[in-house]
Amino acid sequence: MSNVAGKAYGMNVVTPMRPWKTWINTLIFKIARTQPQQLGGLLGLSIIHFARWVMIRRDQWPDLGQGRPTMRNDYMLFISNFNGTWDQYIDAFSDGIPNGLDLFWYSSTKYPGSIPISPFKAYIRANQVDNDYYYNATPGAAQRDIKAALRVWAVIDDLTDKHATLSPEAFSAEYRRALATVQNDLPSPGYAPVASNDTRNADNHRRTIVQGTWS
Repeated sequence: MSNVAGKAYGMNVVTPMRPWKTWINTLIFKIARTQPQQLGGLLGLSIIHFARWVMIRRDQWPDLGQGRPTMRNDYMLFISNFNGTWDQYIDAFSDGIPNGLDLFWYSSTKYPGSIPISPFKAYIRANQVDNDYYYNATPGAAQRDIKAALRVWAVIDDLTDKHATLSPEAFSAEYRRALATVQNDLPSPGYAPVASNDTRNADNHRRTIVQGTWS
């Protein structure tokens, strides 16, 4: 599955918008930027690496030699990276900020609302564009794993500085204290369960290149 790399999933959703509604969504996004506390439910979802909504107007599509297309609609592009399965992410999104989702997709054609969840999932699935290739620099680590590793790194740096000035006895005590502080951050994160045979096959196909590049 080209949308999956280790524990991470990459999502792209493109939805059409009636041009006369685009200015309303533009205003909604500007207000949302000044009210970040309204997105507290989204910021609290630790499975999310990144999420962004972008409005693309009819005259903003690039001409790459094919000629400038004639478009009837503007479009909303939603991009997100997250840990876990597609269903888990949509469920968490709908539970976390249902009103925010309804505002952000307000102008999208035939948007059913984030609740109930089944029509919302059907809408996302119908407008999702799969990746041809999805690269993740840390496929075995989720967002929480990386934060844990950074905490361990900070403790190691602190111990390095103290090693030069403390006696062996004092450093031993400091080491035990530091170990107790980060003990919950030390387990190996491991890989997520295989989401599909396509994911496993893709990992096998690129293993030689990855090992040749990084070994």
